[in-house]
Amino acid sequence: MKKLIYFTSVIVLFAACTSKPKDKAGQLADLKKEQAKIDSQIVKLQTELGKKDSVKSTDVSTVTVIPGNFTNYVDLQGHIDAQDNVMAYSQSPGVITALHVRAGDHVGKGQVLVQLDNSVLNQQIAQAQTQVNLNKTLYDRQKNLWDQKIGTEVQYLQAQTALQSSEKQVSFLRQQADMYRITAPISGTIDQMDLKLGQVIQPGTNGIRIVNTDNLKVKADVPESYATDINQGDNVKVVIPDANDSLMLKVTFAAKVIDPGSRSFGIEIKLPQSKALRPNMTATIRVADYSKKNSLSVPLNAIQRSDTSTFVFINKNGIAKRQPIKIGNTYGGKSEVLSGLSQGDQVVTEGASDIEDGDKLRVLNAVN
Repeated sequence: MKKLIYFTSVIVLFAACTSKPKDKAGQLADLKKEQAKIDSQIVKLQTELGKKDSVKSTDVSTVTVIPGNFTNYVDLQGHIDAQDNVMAYSQSPGVITALHVRAGDHVGKGQVLVQLDNSVLNQQIAQAQTQVNLNKTLYDRQKNLWDQKIGTEVQYLQAQTALQSSEKQVSFLRQQADMYRITAPISGTIDQMDLKLGQVIQPGTNGIRIVNTDNLKVKADVPESYATDINQGDNVKVVIPDANDSLMLKVTFAAKVIDPGSRSFGIEIKLPQSKALRPNMTATIRVADYSKKNSLSVPLNAIQRSDTSTFVFINKNGIAKRQPIKIGNTYGGKSEVLSGLSQGDQVVTEGASDIEDGDKLRVLNAVN
């Protein structure tokens, strides 16, 4: 380097001595031009020498490729529903005279929840019952006479018919009276209770919801493209984020008909009893549509792409080697490698986007 500078200086002095003398300002300008040219040549030579003397080392992380099971899942969004989730209605119009339950109460099937005003019917039932009692007395007397062969058979049959008719009348009135109360159609918990004392309601008025939380299921709609992948009896993984829970269960129902509007079919999965699960919770159903044993896979952050190929970088004795690969399915942050890698290869993950083929590597974290 010193020889180069000295040689250049001699050339400058020689040129200055042999050329036509210039004024001092001109000589100064010429010297500055030569100096700038020499400085540029010095920087260039120093850069070239620096590249030859050292190789850049990049900090990276690697993962060792080992065979394992690779499974690709289809994630479907569903929700929890109660197998028994019904509304309790009144069958007759009327005024509410008594409320026997409130929200949160557990009720049994057939239990009376609400009583409507049926006082008029009760009076009719009382009158009809009086007639039944009278007809019963007349029938018993007529039967005793008939047993003694006293009286006619017609008198006996008339007394029997009168009793049966009055009993049917009472039964009919009692059935009418039963329509003036709301009963539980199923066993479960009162989840909604919007009726109030003194309120006038009509048949079909909403107000009482009963849910059996001991019998829950997950419902989801499956695109028809997966019609051959999901069937009744298949094992699926149900993830319930809000309950921080996941379960391996079986598909208990899979519809055979595709909905023409949504181009999907419904599935149901029965859930075990759990106090943490509630109707309308969000659930994710993971269905395995592809599985392969002894498969090689790499993390997604290790995979690089160019216009013509897909590749990874392998750590070969501290030097980055670009290795083209062919990938298959991708799930859970990993891609299945169909070709290009072998068991034991150390694939660069963190820092893979910062290196080139032949770069020197410094492995900070190696996952086996």
